[in-house]
Amino acid sequence: MATSLIIFLVLCIVLACTFEFVNGFHDTANAVATVIYTNSMKPTVAVVYSGILNFIGVLTGGIAVAMGIVNLLPMEVLVDSNVYHGIAMILALLLSAIIWNLGTWYFGLPASSSHTLIGSILGIGLSFYFLPDSIGGGAVNWDKAKDTGMALLISPLAGFSVAIAMMFLFKRLVKNEFIYKEPIPGKMPPIWVRMLLWLTCGLVSFFHGQNDGQKGVGLVMMILIAILPGYFSLDGNVNLQSINANVNTIEVMMSKADTTILSGKELKLYRDLFKHGAHFSGEITGKTRSEEIAMGSRFDLRKDIVKITKGAEKIITGGNLSLSAKEIQSLKGEIKSAKKLVEYAPSWVIMMISVSLGLGTMIGWKRIVKTIGEKIGKQHMSYAQGASAEIVASMGIGVATAYGVPVSTTHMLSSGIMGSMVAKKGLKNLQRNTIVNIVLAWVLTLPVTIVLSGALFLLFRAIL
Repeated sequence: MATSLIIFLVLCIVLACTFEFVNGFHDTANAVATVIYTNSMKPTVAVVYSGILNFIGVLTGGIAVAMGIVNLLPMEVLVDSNVYHGIAMILALLLSAIIWNLGTWYFGLPASSSHTLIGSILGIGLSFYFLPDSIGGGAVNWDKAKDTGMALLISPLAGFSVAIAMMFLFKRLVKNEFIYKEPIPGKMPPIWVRMLLWLTCGLVSFFHGQNDGQKGVGLVMMILIAILPGYFSLDGNVNLQSINANVNTIEVMMSKADTTILSGKELKLYRDLFKHGAHFSGEITGKTRSEEIAMGSRFDLRKDIVKITKGAEKIITGGNLSLSAKEIQSLKGEIKSAKKLVEYAPSWVIMMISVSLGLGTMIGWKRIVKTIGEKIGKQHMSYAQGASAEIVASMGIGVATAYGVPVSTTHMLSSGIMGSMVAKKGLKNLQRNTIVNIVLAWVLTLPVTIVLSGALFLLFRAIL
């Protein structure tokens, strides 16, 4: 590999780790603000505790969310015939996300790192409209972008409304008035209150690591596939013949379908599925591991598996597939097994992102902690308010991670704090200026990062 490519590869990976590091101290406040402002844990202990659980969360989170990030840009965009075009894309994506995250952190605004990342990716996709060989809307996986956008839109609304319900549930179940009062400065609450808040802080930190940490893993995999597709398109530990058996079973089951009732789009997916299945089976004849495949052919095999599995999934969700419920369930199992060849991340990538997020969690947290702890409500949060917001946030992030959807920890928890304040004294209990600034940051994140990443991409592409 050329020296210039090695330099750019290292630079891109360093920037991905920087994004995750910034994400750590940007989002740490969401987990530790409650235990710090209720005197349940000393700040230094809280951020180390949160950092360790973020680290563990990344290690145990799987890669479903990571692959959701990778799949936001179609493969044809990710791997260009000119590798420097891919580098331009990655540099623009990472720099725009880091710039916005650092800017909102500097002003103490709890903006969403997930929101920032999605905006940066969409900006790159949309910038293809301005290239001479424009592929227009094909440069964005709009189906995946829509699903991710819905998750980001719903998360603050869910955090706000469910936190209100959680506060009412607390009042019905816990009659001890102590937990509804403002903490006394410098005085620790009873041990049972501290244990409750330690638990909720730990849950938010752990699930944040599982969800947000995977975004960093997805970024690194995007870098590796774009710059070194021959090495990282396929998981070298997976038996190709085992995957071929999955592909053959998918084809057999799909062949039972009544094609006359499929829509035009579904029929195209159906035909593409068999075309890519035949190509995959032909290419791996007599081979069991990816290292036996020629470097230049490995990305094509990745493309085959993605087209087969994604196409089959879209036909299933279309509702026109004439198979029994049992057969569809079996088909989903074959699809999941086939994905193992392309949906993976080396252990060193997961460990590197775990360390970056964990270290970032322990640094730079004070600015946003102050906003969440002091400036959202007109009073300091009570023990019950802190616990309610964090229970809601951990539940929301945990569910999103289980379904492989990137969701905003910041949106879930800061809106949860707002909801807990409203549950106590209504909307008048919120500090208007702070809420306006937070909502403005939420609203501006997408357009600003779209424009910034798109402009940087066009600039870097012209230079490189």
